[in-house]
Amino acid sequence: MAQYTHLRRLSVYVASRGDFGDTCRSPYIPCKPIPQMEKNRLEAFSDGVLAIIITIMVLELKVPHGNDLAALAPLWPVYLSYVLSFIYVGIYWNNHHHMLQVARRVNGSVLWANLHLLFWLSLLPFTTGWMGENEFGRWPTALYGVNLLLCALAYVVLQFTLVRYHGMQSPLAIALGNDVKGKISPVLYLAGFALAAFDYPRIGAIFYFIVALLWLVPDQRMERLALAAGEKKEE
Repeated sequence: MAQYTHLRRLSVYVASRGDFGDTCRSPYIPCKPIPQMEKNRLEAFSDGVLAIIITIMVLELKVPHGNDLAALAPLWPVYLSYVLSFIYVGIYWNNHHHMLQVARRVNGSVLWANLHLLFWLSLLPFTTGWMGENEFGRWPTALYGVNLLLCALAYVVLQFTLVRYHGMQSPLAIALGNDVKGKISPVLYLAGFALAAFDYPRIGAIFYFIVALLWLVPDQRMERLALAAGEKKEE
């Protein structure tokens, strides 16, 4: 009797260690499916934060005092840095949207990984403003590159967390594949940072634009899977 009680308690503990969405696998007690943690709130919260980031950046743009086109000329670094950061936020929103469309569910680790990504993205208005106001100066441009690098690494962490939760044979893991662009981007960010730090900031900024151009077109595999997931949900 004591052995049966011990096994029953152990089976309850093992079952409680499972991820959301799994069912109890204990042969000793009857089990019911554990409710899944939905991803809707994560998507809504992320969309809201990204929208606020864009709003803050556009509010940082100052209106020139002159009434002719020549008054805009001194502000070209500010506008250019805004355009670059707007593109980056759009890229992250686009890829984040497609990735979560393929993902079936989330857990606590995914929520924290997503917050980690949003933290670094929320610093973009500051680094963008500093770089633009100082006309792509040495250290502002270098810090902007560090910000982009940390955003990219945080996105990789989010990808890894989702793949680990869904499994290496999941559609999400298959869609990500080797992720060549994800591996090239940090190298280009580091190159841009190094050039900026060694007093070639405008050449370093070109590397940031190159990475943005690489990511303007979403991954077609992820897009197809997201579309298929949407059609399956409608059925």
